[in-house]
Formats: sequence, structure tokens, C-alpha cells
Amino acid sequence: MRTNRLKAFIDSEAASALPLLAAAVLALVLANTALQPTIHGLLGDKLTFAYGPVGLSKPLLLWINDGLMAVFFLLVGLEIKREVVEGELSRPSQVALPIAGALGGMIVPGLIYAALNWNDPVALRGWAIPAATDIAFSLGVLAALGSRVPLALKIFLTTLAIVDDLGAIVIIAFFYTGHLSLTAMAMAGVCIVVLAGLNLAGVRRLGPYMLIGLVLWVSVLKSGVHATLAGVVLSMFIPLKSAGEDDSARPAIHLEHALKPWSAWFIMPVFAFANAGLSLADLSLTSLAEPVPLGIVAGLFLGKQVGILLGAGLLIALGVAAMPAGATWRSLYGVSILGGIGFTMSLFIGTLAFADAAHESQVRLGVLVGSLLSALVGYAVLRWPSRP
Repeated sequence: MRTNRLKAFIDSEAASALPLLAAAVLALVLANTALQPTIHGLLGDKLTFAYGPVGLSKPLLLWINDGLMAVFFLLVGLEIKREVVEGELSRPSQVALPIAGALGGMIVPGLIYAALNWNDPVALRGWAIPAATDIAFSLGVLAALGSRVPLALKIFLTTLAIVDDLGAIVIIAFFYTGHLSLTAMAMAGVCIVVLAGLNLAGVRRLGPYMLIGLVLWVSVLKSGVHATLAGVVLSMFIPLKSAGEDDSARPAIHLEHALKPWSAWFIMPVFAFANAGLSLADLSLTSLAEPVPLGIVAGLFLGKQVGILLGAGLLIALGVAAMPAGATWRSLYGVSILGGIGFTMSLFIGTLAFADAAHESQVRLGVLVGSLLSALVGYAVLRWPSRP
């Protein structure tokens, strides 16, 4: 049952790469046409939501990055919670290998980026950009390879990407938080207490959780902590029970299933369209030699494969963990390269690290080139594997 559910998860995540890829390609194409100023102006237009004296007014781009992405992080939090409670992350014997790979895959890229940008304090803020793995695109490449990649390696990459997402959440919370508003933080604390009370009281209807979650999101948005973390906090309190209940009767699972199509076919494509547009007019090969894009490309393409293979390979070499069933060192290496596809989360961390147009263009260039290199080389290594 657990394997079938995980296989369905892998298949769904792989399928979600298609609309994400289409949106990214469309953004790149339109960014190099006469429509680019119109799109830029549209994303900069302010959109206001008000109820009586209370209201929020933000550019459309920030509604996407702060609002829609909070829903995405709610889904990520629900998936992580399920895996920790009853999935692959609940089994110590199975989780050590991908955790070691994920840690190596976050530390080494960050160090490479930092080494290339050490003398620039502003550029150094982007150290976490190459530390993320895009689960949709990486599993999409694995899906294209079919049976050439054993299921155990797909589970390894899926678990690694989930741990990677958890690491990204921690990084955002600790390193990309602005000046704090104590009043807004106190209001967020009250919301968390209410959510905990609902959970302890056994409330299983989603309505009260979502209503308090909306107030929590506004409070976190005003507090200086990035608003997307409200989605993660909300996911922690939505009930998840496994006492013989059908998935449809379990609030967390029900919400996860309801959000997944919206995330795959709307939220992530809209985010990609809004953040992946890159004008090629003023770019050349020398643009990649700039410290920020070079650090991102080197971190994603080299740092990820080295870090993942070093972390996981060390446990295998020491006998602490076994090689995934049916895998070889070459296929493990190929999957490690795919870990360098950092598209969605890397772009998102880039929006938190830099606010100026020059750095944003460099981030997009580095993420696109690093992710594309990782996808193509990883596919090639796995497409023509050596015999066991």
C-alpha cells in the first residue's frame, strides 16, 4: 500500500513538470518580444483586497510570490508531515541515505557559491539559491527514463527532494527574514495557539483551520517573516490520523489531494511565468562569468552532484546504508546530477535574496543554465547506464 501510494505521488509530481515547463518556456519567449514591457507592467500593477478598514495592497508579482506560494508551501508542509508520520521519512532504515544526500546537496553548493562571491556582501545573500532541488522537474526527467531507473532510486530522489524542501523552509525562516514587528508576531502567536487548540479539541472540519490560517498569513506577512512560512505552520496543525480511516476522511490527506491539482496546473505555472522571464538582449557567454550566475551554475551542476554523491556514498561505503535496490554507482551518480535541477525553489529563494533587477536577471540566468545542464547530463548518464 505504501509503495503504491508513493508511486502515485512520483507519477503525479512527474506530470506536474509539463505545465511548469510550458509556463517557463512561454515566459522566456515573451520576455524577448515587444510584449515584455506590458508583462512587466502587469506584474508591477498593484492589486488591493480590502474588508472595511482592513486591506492589503501589493503588486501582482508579490501576490504571486507571497500569496500563491504560501498555498504551495502549505501543500509542501502537508506532504512532509505525511511522510514523517507514516511515509518514507518515518522509517529510519530507509531515510538515512536520502537525508545524508540532501545534507551534502545543500552544504556543498552553498559553499561553492559563497567561495565565488565571498568579497561581495550583497551577492553573498544568494548563497542558498543553488541548495534546492525541484521535485517536479527532477521526477519528470526520471519519468521520461521509464524502467531504466529502478523504483528504489526514484524513491531515493523523491525522499531527498522532500528533505531538501524541509531544509529550504528552515533556511528561509532563519536567513531570509526582515525586520520583525512584535505586534504582528504576537498576533501570529495567537493564531498558532488557536490552531493548536482546534487540533487538540479534535476538530476535523477544514473550514476553521483555513480561516485561522488566513489570519495567520496576514499576520506573518506584516511581521517581517516571509509569508509563505504561514502555510508550513498551518500544515502542522491540520489533523492527520491513520486509524483505519480512508484518505477522504482524513483532513490533511483530503486537503493535500484538493490542493495538488491547483498547485500543479495553476500555482506553479503562474509562479514560473512571473519569475522565469529572462531577456537575452544584453546577455552573452561572458554574462555567465559574473560571480552570481557562475556561483549558481557551479553550485547546481557541480555542487549538487558532488554533495549528494558524497553524502549518500559515504554511508554506503561505511556500510551504514545499502545501495538502493537495482542501482549501481553510475545510476546513483546520474540521480545525484538530477538533484541539481533547482528551478522553482531556487528562483523563489532568489526573489528573497535580491530585490534589484540586475541581480534578479543574474539569478534567472544561473538557475536556468544550471538546471538545464543538470537535466541534460543527468538524463544522458541514466539513459546509457553501464551494466551492473
